Amino acid sequence: MKVTGFTFIRNAITNDYPIKEAILSVLPLCDDFIVALGNSSDETSALVKSISPEKIKTIDTIWNESLREGGFVFADETNKAIAAVANDTDWLVYIQGDEAIHEDFLPLIEQEMKAELNNKNVEALLLKYKHFYASYDYVAESRRWYRREVRILKNLPGIHSYKDAQGFRINGRKLKVKLIDAYIYHYGWVKPPEGLQGKVRNFNKYYQTEEWIAENYPVQNSFDMHNADRLVHFTGSHPKVLQARIEAANWKFEKDLTKETPKMNFRRRFLQKVEDLTGLRLFEYRNYKIVK
Repeated sequence: MKVTGFTFIRNAITNDYPIKEAILSVLPLCDDFIVALGNSSDETSALVKSISPEKIKTIDTIWNESLREGGFVFADETNKAIAAVANDTDWLVYIQGDEAIHEDFLPLIEQEMKAELNNKNVEALLLKYKHFYASYDYVAESRRWYRREVRILKNLPGIHSYKDAQGFRINGRKLKVKLIDAYIYHYGWVKPPEGLQGKVRNFNKYYQTEEWIAENYPVQNSFDMHNADRLVHFTGSHPKVLQARIEAANWKFEKDLTKETPKMNFRRRFLQKVEDLTGLRLFEYRNYKIVK
């Protein structure tokens, strides 16, 4: 069984993306790894190439700025990495530059890849998510945050990144997936107050106009909680590859952020209550079809 990892990245240092940790977190699963290196203005290329030269292959890319609206440029870059995967690869492991997989989940993922390798009814593995917010001590838990997504998929003809690269499809249709009990840890919203504002503004450049960003995300130094909805304290452990980054974090929130999140509107509050009581997420968007 051959496994190839892949990702895309641009200006990871400027935007403080933990791309090195992201790659290292899944590298034990992979025989090789492909990185689509966008046209960065910082030292991202050198950083990536230093991680594991014996496993990592990089391809230089130029981001198509005309695909900015809707975030389609992210899918375009992801597909460039997919196109570089060798035909003899069986499984693909996708990780974005602000994600990581805890080492505790790697044996299960490998076990599931072996078990489903020849099962034609399973085209991908669906992983659960923990979205860290503000600091490494808080997790955002609400309907605003997707709770599952495909990150392990078979190397099948027609596989492609979908829309803004959150998920995948095959020849335009949804993938048939198996939900497994493994988590992606998402760190994109872990920033100091001024860092978060910069992240939000930079990120929305690939979705909105400059005028919309200026109106909805003005430059400020306070921490904006309106994206969170609800935070809970995280009591588990982080991946070992993140430990140095976590220890180096130079900001601390003195207040309990679980009490700082804004109130949800009635619809979201009602649907969240249903989910809390039953575990069912009504009207959930699913870019996949769970078959097992």
